[in-house]
Amino acid sequence: MSIYEPLYIDYLIYFNRDQDYFECHEVLEELWLERERDSLYKGLLQIAVGLYHFRNGNLRGGVMMLQSSIDLLESYPSKTLGIELGALVQEVRDLVKELSESDAKSIIYRDLSIGIEDKVLEQEILRRSLELMPNIPQRRSPTRGRIYEEKIKAMKQDGS
Repeated sequence: MSIYEPLYIDYLIYFNRDQDYFECHEVLEELWLERERDSLYKGLLQIAVGLYHFRNGNLRGGVMMLQSSIDLLESYPSKTLGIELGALVQEVRDLVKELSESDAKSIIYRDLSIGIEDKVLEQEILRRSLELMPNIPQRRSPTRGRIYEEKIKAMKQDGS
């Protein structure tokens, strides 16, 4: 049995391998809710949401989410949950600074990556990545979870 949550492993795969920040949000939101809205998971979730907004040209939304993630994550140890959290927070801090400057619109989008420092986690990511297929094309709206289930239920009731 793994010491790492399966949804967390999926998050890391979607973040590093696929740069699918929408799916990162989907899987980590489930874990965040299961873990009573743990601020560590919320901060990691907000990095993905911030990058999703940045990629889609919503610089204001991206900066807000990325700054919020820094505020939540900067107090955690630099090596947390098997990742190089301190390095990630610094990368996000540097990106927020760039995006907050007056010529932010000239900044070319770039993905970030999360450094894995635990060999056990690295092996679990490798194993799971063989099973977890990328979403091609990447999704733009929810297709699982409570909100999705309620939306589908409402659509079925409207169509009846």
